[in-house]
Amino acid sequence: MIPRLPSELLKEIAFKAKKKRKHRKLSQEELADKSGVSFGSIKRFETTGKISLESLLKVALVLNSLDDFDKLFSPDPEPRSLDDILKQKAK
Repeated sequence: MIPRLPSELLKEIAFKAKKKRKHRKLSQEELADKSGVSFGSIKRFETTGKISLESLLKVALVLNSLDDFDKLFSPDPEPRSLDDILKQKAK
C-alpha cells in the first residue's frame, strides 16, 4: 500500500463524512446544529478537509463514526511469526 499524504487523507475523510451526512439526509446546517460545530467549519471541512480534532470528533459522533477513532495510535500487534518479527525490525 502506498502511503498517502496527510492532505490527501484529510480530503478523503471529508468526502466520506459528506457522503455519510447526505446518506443520513442531513443538511450542513443540521449537522452543525446537532454537533455544536459552526456551519462555517462544516462547510470548510467538506470543501478542504480542514477541521480541528475536537470538531471532527463531534461530527463523527453525530454521524455514528466515533468508534472508528479507537484504532488510532493503538499498539502494534504482537508478532506471530518469524516474518512478522523481521518486518518489525526492518521498520
